[in-house]
Amino acid sequence: MVQRHRRTVRDLRRGNRAAVLQRLYFDGPMSRQALLPATGLSSGSISNVVTELTADGLLEEAGVVESDGGRPRTLLRVAPGAGYLVGVDIGETKVRTELFDLAMSELSRTETSLTGVGYDVDLIVRAVAEGITAVLAEAGVPAGRLLGVGVGVPGIVERPDGEGALVYGQTIGWDAVPLETLLRTATGLPAEVGLFVNNGAKALGQAELWFGGGRGSEDVVIVLFGSGVGACIVTRGAIQGGMHGSPSEWGHLTVNVRGRRCRCGARGCLEAYAGAEALLERWREVGGRLPEGAGEEEGVTALLAAADPAGGGGADPVAVAVLEETAEYLGAGLSDLINLFSPEQVLIGGWAGLQLGPHILQSVRRHADSFALRRPAGKVSIGLGLLGADAVTVGAATLVLADFFANGGRREAPLREEDVVEAGTERRAAHVLGGN
Repeated sequence: MVQRHRRTVRDLRRGNRAAVLQRLYFDGPMSRQALLPATGLSSGSISNVVTELTADGLLEEAGVVESDGGRPRTLLRVAPGAGYLVGVDIGETKVRTELFDLAMSELSRTETSLTGVGYDVDLIVRAVAEGITAVLAEAGVPAGRLLGVGVGVPGIVERPDGEGALVYGQTIGWDAVPLETLLRTATGLPAEVGLFVNNGAKALGQAELWFGGGRGSEDVVIVLFGSGVGACIVTRGAIQGGMHGSPSEWGHLTVNVRGRRCRCGARGCLEAYAGAEALLERWREVGGRLPEGAGEEEGVTALLAAADPAGGGGADPVAVAVLEETAEYLGAGLSDLINLFSPEQVLIGGWAGLQLGPHILQSVRRHADSFALRRPAGKVSIGLGLLGADAVTVGAATLVLADFFANGGRREAPLREEDVVEAGTERRAAHVLGGN
Protein backbone atom coordinates (compact mmCIF):
# COMPACT_ATOMS: atom_id res chain seq x y z
CA MET A 1 0.00 0.00 0.00
CA VAL A 2 1.39 3.41 -0.98
CA GLN A 3 1.49 5.86 1.91
CA ARG A 4 0.34 9.36 1.12
CA HIS A 5 2.75 12.04 2.18
CA ARG A 6 1.27 14.08 5.01
CA ARG A 7 2.40 17.60 5.65
CA THR A 8 1.02 20.24 7.92
CA VAL A 9 0.03 23.85 7.70
CA ARG A 10 2.75 24.37 10.28
CA ASP A 11 5.28 22.90 7.82
CA LEU A 12 4.14 25.32 5.13
CA ARG A 13 4.27 28.32 7.42
CA ARG A 14 7.60 27.32 8.89
CA GLY A 15 9.06 26.93 5.39
CA ASN A 16 7.82 30.40 4.38
CA ARG A 17 9.19 31.97 7.55
CA ALA A 18 12.51 30.20 7.08
CA ALA A 19 12.79 31.40 3.47
CA VAL A 20 12.25 35.04 4.46
CA LEU A 21 14.54 34.87 7.50
CA GLN A 22 17.41 33.29 5.60
CA ARG A 23 17.16 35.66 2.67
CA LEU A 24 17.12 38.72 4.93
CA TYR A 25 19.90 37.32 7.10
CA PHE A 26 22.38 36.56 4.33
CA ASP A 27 21.37 39.14 1.69
CA GLY A 28 19.54 41.84 3.65
CA PRO A 29 18.50 44.45 4.39
CA MET A 30 15.81 44.06 1.71
CA SER A 31 12.37 45.49 0.98
CA ARG A 32 9.19 43.44 0.83
CA GLN A 33 9.17 43.92 -2.94
CA ALA A 34 12.72 42.56 -3.27
CA LEU A 35 11.76 39.51 -1.21
CA LEU A 36 9.24 38.40 -3.85
CA PRO A 37 11.73 37.21 -6.50
CA ALA A 38 14.33 36.34 -3.86
CA THR A 39 12.09 33.82 -2.09
CA GLY A 40 9.62 32.83 -4.79
CA LEU A 41 6.72 33.47 -2.41
CA SER A 42 3.54 35.31 -3.33
CA SER A 43 2.98 38.91 -2.26
CA GLY A 44 0.28 37.73 0.15
CA SER A 45 2.61 35.23 1.77
CA ILE A 46 5.39 37.81 2.04
CA SER A 47 3.01 40.27 3.68
CA ASN A 48 1.75 37.69 6.17
CA VAL A 49 5.20 36.34 7.02
CA VAL A 50 6.75 39.79 7.47
CA THR A 51 3.85 40.88 9.69
CA GLU A 52 4.20 37.72 11.77
CA LEU A 53 8.00 37.88 12.09
CA THR A 54 7.84 41.56 13.02
CA ALA A 55 5.22 40.83 15.69
CA ASP A 56 7.54 38.11 17.03
CA GLY A 57 10.32 40.70 17.32
CA LEU A 58 12.50 38.93 14.75
CA LEU A 59 12.46 41.66 12.09
CA GLU A 60 13.06 45.38 12.31
CA GLU A 61 13.21 48.30 9.90
CA ALA A 62 16.63 49.23 8.56
CA GLY A 63 16.01 52.44 6.61
CA VAL A 64 14.32 53.20 3.31
CA VAL A 65 15.32 53.09 -0.33
CA GLU A 66 13.92 55.16 -3.17
CA SER A 67 11.83 53.33 -5.76
CA ASP A 68 11.38 54.12 -9.46
CA GLY A 69 8.73 56.84 -9.32
CA GLY A 70 6.84 55.27 -6.43
CA ARG A 71 6.84 55.59 -2.67
CA PRO A 72 10.11 54.88 -0.84
CA ARG A 73 10.42 51.26 0.20
CA THR A 74 11.16 50.21 3.76
CA LEU A 75 14.14 47.92 4.21
CA LEU A 76 13.92 45.03 6.65
CA ARG A 77 16.55 43.03 8.48
CA VAL A 78 16.74 40.32 11.13
CA ALA A 79 16.85 42.08 14.51
CA PRO A 80 20.27 41.41 16.13
CA GLY A 81 18.81 41.54 19.64
CA ALA A 82 15.98 39.09 18.93
CA GLY A 83 17.97 36.22 20.44
CA TYR A 84 21.41 35.12 21.54
CA LEU A 85 23.69 32.20 20.75
CA VAL A 86 26.62 30.61 22.57
CA GLY A 87 29.44 28.89 20.71
CA VAL A 88 31.85 26.62 22.55
CA ASP A 89 35.11 25.23 21.17
CA ILE A 90 36.35 22.24 23.15
CA GLY A 91 39.82 22.26 21.66
CA GLU A 92 42.86 20.30 22.67
CA THR A 93 44.59 23.21 24.37
CA LYS A 94 41.66 25.21 25.74
CA VAL A 95 37.90 25.55 26.06
CA ARG A 96 36.73 28.79 24.48
CA THR A 97 33.19 30.09 25.04
CA GLU A 98 31.67 33.08 23.23
CA LEU A 99 28.28 34.79 23.31
CA PHE A 100 26.86 36.28 20.11
CA ASP A 101 23.75 38.20 19.16
CA LEU A 102 21.78 37.17 16.07
CA ALA A 103 24.05 39.27 13.84
CA MET A 104 26.98 37.13 15.10
CA SER A 105 28.55 40.11 16.86
CA GLU A 106 30.62 38.88 19.80
CA LEU A 107 29.30 40.19 23.12
CA SER A 108 31.55 38.36 25.59
CA ARG A 109 34.02 35.50 25.83
CA THR A 110 35.99 33.38 28.25
CA GLU A 111 38.73 30.75 27.96
CA THR A 112 39.92 27.88 30.14
CA SER A 113 43.37 26.40 29.48
CA LEU A 114 43.64 22.61 29.24
CA THR A 115 47.45 22.62 29.36
CA GLY A 116 48.51 20.13 32.01
CA VAL A 117 44.89 19.19 32.73
CA GLY A 118 44.27 16.63 29.99
CA TYR A 119 40.85 15.67 28.73
CA ASP A 120 39.10 14.68 31.92
CA VAL A 121 35.40 14.68 30.97
CA ASP A 122 34.16 16.07 34.29
CA LEU A 123 36.65 18.96 34.22
CA ILE A 124 35.75 19.87 30.66
CA VAL A 125 32.00 19.68 31.29
CA ARG A 126 32.49 21.97 34.29
CA ALA A 127 34.60 24.37 32.20
CA VAL A 128 31.85 24.59 29.58
CA ALA A 129 29.10 25.13 32.17
CA GLU A 130 31.13 27.82 33.95
CA GLY A 131 31.99 29.45 30.63
CA ILE A 132 28.33 29.72 29.63
CA THR A 133 27.44 31.23 33.00
CA ALA A 134 30.34 33.70 32.74
CA VAL A 135 29.56 35.01 29.24
CA LEU A 136 25.87 35.44 30.03
CA ALA A 137 26.66 37.31 33.24
CA GLU A 138 29.22 39.58 31.58
CA ALA A 139 26.75 40.60 28.85
CA GLY A 140 23.74 40.73 31.18
CA VAL A 141 21.77 38.24 29.08
CA PRO A 142 19.27 35.94 30.91
CA ALA A 143 19.59 32.24 30.05
CA GLY A 144 15.99 32.26 28.85
CA ARG A 145 16.97 34.64 26.02
CA LEU A 146 19.32 32.06 24.55
CA LEU A 147 18.27 30.39 21.32
CA GLY A 148 20.77 27.65 22.03
CA VAL A 149 24.33 26.54 22.71
CA GLY A 150 26.54 24.94 20.05
CA VAL A 151 29.60 22.89 21.00
CA GLY A 152 32.47 21.85 18.72
CA VAL A 153 34.46 18.81 19.84
CA PRO A 154 37.42 16.73 18.61
CA GLY A 155 36.26 13.33 17.40
CA ILE A 156 33.25 11.59 15.91
CA VAL A 157 29.77 12.55 17.09
CA GLU A 158 26.91 10.07 16.89
CA ARG A 159 23.26 10.35 17.91
CA PRO A 160 21.63 6.98 18.64
CA ASP A 161 17.85 7.03 18.36
CA GLY A 162 16.30 8.64 21.40
CA GLU A 163 19.65 9.59 22.94
CA GLY A 164 21.75 12.72 23.06
CA ALA A 165 25.06 13.14 21.25
CA LEU A 166 27.84 10.65 22.04
CA VAL A 167 31.46 11.66 21.39
CA TYR A 168 34.11 9.19 20.24
CA GLY A 169 37.41 11.05 20.60
CA GLN A 170 40.00 8.32 20.17
CA THR A 171 42.98 10.68 20.30
CA ILE A 172 41.84 12.17 23.63
CA GLY A 173 40.63 8.96 25.23
CA TRP A 174 36.88 9.58 24.93
CA ASP A 175 34.75 6.55 24.06
CA ALA A 176 31.00 7.09 23.72
CA VAL A 177 31.04 10.04 26.13
CA PRO A 178 27.37 11.18 26.58
CA LEU A 179 28.42 14.80 26.30
CA GLU A 180 25.02 16.26 25.46
CA THR A 181 23.39 14.67 28.50
CA LEU A 182 26.28 15.68 30.77
CA LEU A 183 26.19 19.28 29.55
CA ARG A 184 22.41 19.53 29.85
CA THR A 185 22.67 18.44 33.50
CA ALA A 186 25.70 20.61 34.33
CA THR A 187 24.48 23.82 32.70
CA GLY A 188 20.93 23.75 34.09
CA LEU A 189 19.75 25.57 30.95
CA PRO A 190 15.99 25.88 30.39
CA ALA A 191 14.59 22.89 28.48
CA GLU A 192 13.62 25.08 25.53
CA VAL A 193 17.23 26.21 25.00
CA GLY A 194 18.71 23.96 22.32
CA LEU A 195 22.02 22.16 22.85
CA PHE A 196 23.92 21.09 19.72
CA VAL A 197 27.16 19.06 19.72
CA ASN A 198 29.21 18.44 16.60
CA ASN A 199 32.69 17.81 15.28
CA GLY A 200 34.95 20.88 15.48
CA ALA A 201 36.20 20.61 11.88
CA LYS A 202 32.60 20.61 10.62
CA ALA A 203 31.79 23.59 12.81
CA LEU A 204 34.80 25.45 11.39
CA GLY A 205 33.73 24.46 7.89
CA GLN A 206 30.20 25.78 8.30
CA ALA A 207 31.52 29.07 9.71
CA GLU A 208 33.84 29.61 6.72
CA LEU A 209 31.09 28.51 4.32
CA TRP A 210 28.53 30.97 5.73
CA PHE A 211 30.67 33.91 6.78
CA GLY A 212 34.26 33.42 5.61
CA GLY A 213 36.38 32.44 2.64
CA GLY A 214 34.04 29.68 1.49
CA ARG A 215 30.99 31.89 1.04
CA GLY A 216 29.61 31.48 -2.48
CA SER A 217 31.66 28.35 -3.19
CA GLU A 218 30.02 25.13 -4.32
CA ASP A 219 32.95 22.75 -3.78
CA VAL A 220 35.45 23.55 -1.06
CA VAL A 221 37.57 21.78 1.54
CA ILE A 222 38.09 23.54 4.87
CA VAL A 223 40.98 22.23 6.97
CA LEU A 224 41.21 22.49 10.74
CA PHE A 225 44.91 22.51 11.65
CA GLY A 226 45.37 22.60 15.42
CA SER A 227 46.85 20.04 17.79
CA GLY A 228 45.72 17.54 15.18
CA VAL A 229 44.17 17.97 11.73
CA GLY A 230 40.70 17.44 10.34
CA ALA A 231 38.70 18.51 7.32
CA CYS A 232 35.20 19.56 6.35
CA ILE A 233 34.26 18.69 2.77
CA VAL A 234 31.64 20.75 0.94
CA THR A 235 30.23 19.49 -2.36
CA ARG A 236 27.56 21.33 -4.33
CA GLY A 237 27.25 23.85 -1.54
CA ALA A 238 26.45 21.26 1.16
CA ILE A 239 28.64 19.74 3.86
CA GLN A 240 29.22 16.06 3.12
CA GLY A 241 27.11 13.91 5.39
CA GLY A 242 25.28 17.03 6.62
CA MET A 243 26.09 18.79 9.87
CA HIS A 244 24.84 15.77 11.79
CA GLY A 245 26.62 13.07 9.78
CA SER A 246 29.99 11.53 10.50
CA PRO A 247 32.98 13.84 10.02
CA SER A 248 35.76 13.23 7.56
CA GLU A 249 38.59 11.85 9.72
CA TRP A 250 41.12 13.07 7.21
CA GLY A 251 43.85 13.37 9.86
CA HIS A 252 43.91 9.59 10.12
CA LEU A 253 44.54 8.97 6.46
CA THR A 254 47.68 6.81 6.13
CA VAL A 255 50.48 8.75 4.47
CA ASN A 256 53.43 6.57 5.52
CA VAL A 257 53.00 2.81 5.91
CA ARG A 258 54.79 1.69 9.10
CA GLY A 259 55.50 5.36 9.78
CA ARG A 260 55.36 7.30 13.04
CA ARG A 261 52.94 6.24 15.73
CA CYS A 262 49.86 8.48 15.76
CA ARG A 263 47.93 9.53 18.85
CA CYS A 264 45.10 7.26 17.67
CA GLY A 265 47.38 4.23 18.02
CA ALA A 266 47.89 3.54 14.31
CA ARG A 267 51.08 4.16 12.37
CA GLY A 268 51.68 6.62 9.57
CA CYS A 269 48.60 8.86 9.95
CA LEU A 270 48.78 12.34 8.47
CA GLU A 271 48.20 13.71 11.99
CA ALA A 272 51.42 12.05 13.14
CA TYR A 273 53.29 14.47 10.86
CA ALA A 274 51.09 17.53 10.35
CA GLY A 275 49.38 18.26 13.68
CA ALA A 276 50.96 20.86 15.99
CA GLU A 277 51.58 18.24 18.69
CA ALA A 278 53.49 16.00 16.26
CA LEU A 279 55.26 18.98 14.71
CA LEU A 280 56.74 20.02 18.06
CA GLU A 281 57.59 16.45 18.96
CA ARG A 282 59.58 16.06 15.72
CA TRP A 283 61.37 19.36 16.38
CA ARG A 284 62.37 18.22 19.89
CA GLU A 285 63.64 14.91 18.51
CA VAL A 286 66.12 16.71 16.24
CA GLY A 287 67.36 19.10 18.94
CA GLY A 288 64.76 21.88 18.97
CA ARG A 289 64.39 23.66 22.32
CA LEU A 290 61.02 24.84 23.54
CA PRO A 291 60.66 27.53 26.21
CA GLU A 292 60.29 26.13 29.74
CA GLY A 293 56.67 25.16 30.42
CA ALA A 294 55.54 26.21 26.94
CA GLY A 295 52.23 24.94 25.63
CA GLU A 296 51.63 24.09 22.00
CA GLU A 297 50.86 27.64 20.88
CA GLU A 298 54.02 29.03 22.51
CA GLY A 299 55.96 26.09 21.07
CA VAL A 300 54.84 26.82 17.51
CA THR A 301 55.75 30.49 18.04
CA ALA A 302 59.23 29.45 19.17
CA LEU A 303 59.68 27.14 16.17
CA LEU A 304 58.70 29.89 13.74
CA ALA A 305 61.04 32.33 15.46
CA ALA A 306 63.90 29.85 15.03
CA ALA A 307 63.07 29.22 11.36
CA ASP A 308 62.54 32.90 10.50
CA PRO A 309 64.22 35.19 13.04
CA ALA A 310 62.61 38.63 13.34
CA GLY A 311 65.90 40.53 13.42
CA GLY A 312 67.12 39.03 10.18
CA GLY A 313 69.61 36.69 11.89
CA GLY A 314 70.51 33.27 10.60
CA ALA A 315 67.65 30.81 10.38
CA ASP A 316 67.95 27.52 12.23
CA PRO A 317 68.26 24.93 9.43
CA VAL A 318 66.75 22.22 11.64
CA ALA A 319 63.61 24.28 12.29
CA VAL A 320 63.41 25.12 8.58
CA ALA A 321 63.67 21.42 7.68
CA VAL A 322 60.89 20.46 10.14
CA LEU A 323 58.58 23.11 8.65
CA GLU A 324 59.36 21.94 5.12
CA GLU A 325 58.62 18.33 6.03
CA THR A 326 55.32 19.43 7.58
CA ALA A 327 54.43 21.32 4.39
CA GLU A 328 55.26 18.26 2.31
CA TYR A 329 53.01 15.95 4.34
CA LEU A 330 50.22 18.54 4.45
CA GLY A 331 50.47 18.97 0.68
CA ALA A 332 50.34 15.21 0.21
CA GLY A 333 47.26 14.97 2.41
CA LEU A 334 45.58 17.78 0.49
CA SER A 335 46.39 16.11 -2.83
CA ASP A 336 44.23 13.15 -1.82
CA LEU A 337 41.29 15.47 -1.12
CA ILE A 338 41.92 17.31 -4.39
CA ASN A 339 41.96 14.05 -6.37
CA LEU A 340 38.87 12.70 -4.62
CA PHE A 341 36.63 15.79 -4.57
CA SER A 342 38.06 18.25 -7.12
CA PRO A 343 37.28 21.33 -4.99
CA GLU A 344 37.50 24.84 -6.36
CA GLN A 345 39.34 25.93 -3.23
CA VAL A 346 41.02 24.64 -0.09
CA LEU A 347 40.98 26.84 3.02
CA ILE A 348 43.33 26.17 5.93
CA GLY A 349 42.16 27.33 9.35
CA GLY A 350 42.65 26.47 12.99
CA TRP A 351 45.05 28.26 15.31
CA ALA A 352 48.14 26.35 14.09
CA GLY A 353 47.17 26.58 10.43
CA LEU A 354 46.74 30.35 10.63
CA GLN A 355 49.99 30.74 12.57
CA LEU A 356 52.03 28.52 10.24
CA GLY A 357 50.24 29.40 7.00
CA PRO A 358 52.17 32.54 6.02
CA HIS A 359 55.43 30.57 6.40
CA ILE A 360 54.53 27.30 4.65
CA LEU A 361 51.61 27.99 2.32
CA GLN A 362 53.72 28.32 -0.83
CA SER A 363 55.47 25.07 -0.06
CA VAL A 364 52.17 23.32 0.72
CA ARG A 365 50.83 24.46 -2.65
CA ARG A 366 53.95 23.20 -4.44
CA HIS A 367 53.77 19.77 -2.81
CA ALA A 368 50.01 19.46 -3.37
CA ASP A 369 50.60 20.15 -7.07
CA SER A 370 53.34 17.54 -7.26
CA PHE A 371 51.21 14.78 -5.69
CA ALA A 372 47.79 15.57 -7.20
CA LEU A 373 46.56 14.91 -10.72
CA ARG A 374 47.18 17.89 -12.99
CA ARG A 375 43.55 18.54 -13.95
CA PRO A 376 42.00 18.88 -10.46
CA ALA A 377 45.17 20.53 -9.12
CA GLY A 378 44.99 23.15 -11.86
CA LYS A 379 41.46 24.16 -10.82
CA VAL A 380 41.98 24.59 -7.08
CA SER A 381 43.21 27.56 -5.05
CA ILE A 382 44.79 26.99 -1.64
CA GLY A 383 44.59 29.76 0.95
CA LEU A 384 43.94 30.57 4.58
CA GLY A 385 40.57 30.81 6.30
CA LEU A 386 39.25 34.31 6.94
CA LEU A 387 37.64 33.96 10.37
CA GLY A 388 40.72 33.66 12.54
CA ALA A 389 41.34 31.48 15.56
CA ASP A 390 37.74 31.91 16.79
CA ALA A 391 36.24 30.18 13.76
CA VAL A 392 35.24 27.01 15.65
CA THR A 393 33.26 28.98 18.24
CA VAL A 394 31.58 30.91 15.43
CA GLY A 395 30.86 27.62 13.69
CA ALA A 396 29.49 26.08 16.87
CA ALA A 397 27.10 29.03 17.20
CA THR A 398 25.96 28.48 13.60
CA LEU A 399 24.66 25.06 14.70
CA VAL A 400 22.11 27.02 16.73
CA LEU A 401 21.52 29.48 13.89
CA ALA A 402 20.82 26.63 11.44
CA ASP A 403 18.18 25.25 13.81
CA PHE A 404 16.71 28.75 14.21
CA PHE A 405 16.29 29.00 10.43
CA ALA A 406 14.96 25.45 10.04
CA ASN A 407 12.20 26.18 12.55
CA GLY A 408 11.30 29.51 10.97
CA GLY A 409 12.59 31.39 14.02
CA ARG A 410 10.25 29.59 16.40
CA ARG A 411 10.56 27.18 19.25
CA GLU A 412 8.11 24.55 18.16
CA ALA A 413 4.78 24.07 19.97
CA PRO A 414 3.15 20.60 20.01
CA LEU A 415 1.44 19.65 16.75
CA ARG A 416 -2.36 19.78 16.64
CA GLU A 417 -4.37 17.28 14.62
CA GLU A 418 -6.27 20.05 12.83
CA ASP A 419 -2.95 21.41 11.48
CA VAL A 420 -2.52 18.35 9.24
CA VAL A 421 -2.78 18.87 5.51
CA GLU A 422 -2.69 15.89 3.15
CA ALA A 423 -0.65 16.43 0.02
CA GLY A 424 -2.72 16.47 -3.12
CA THR A 425 -5.85 17.85 -1.44
CA GLU A 426 -7.05 21.38 -0.99
CA ARG A 427 -8.15 20.81 2.62
CA ARG A 428 -6.52 23.21 5.05
CA ALA A 429 -7.13 23.92 8.69
CA ALA A 430 -9.42 26.86 9.32
CA HIS A 431 -7.68 27.86 12.51
CA VAL A 432 -3.89 27.82 12.54
CA LEU A 433 -1.83 30.26 14.64
CA GLY A 434 -2.82 33.25 12.46
CA GLY A 435 -0.83 31.96 9.51
CA ASN A 436 -0.58 32.11 5.73
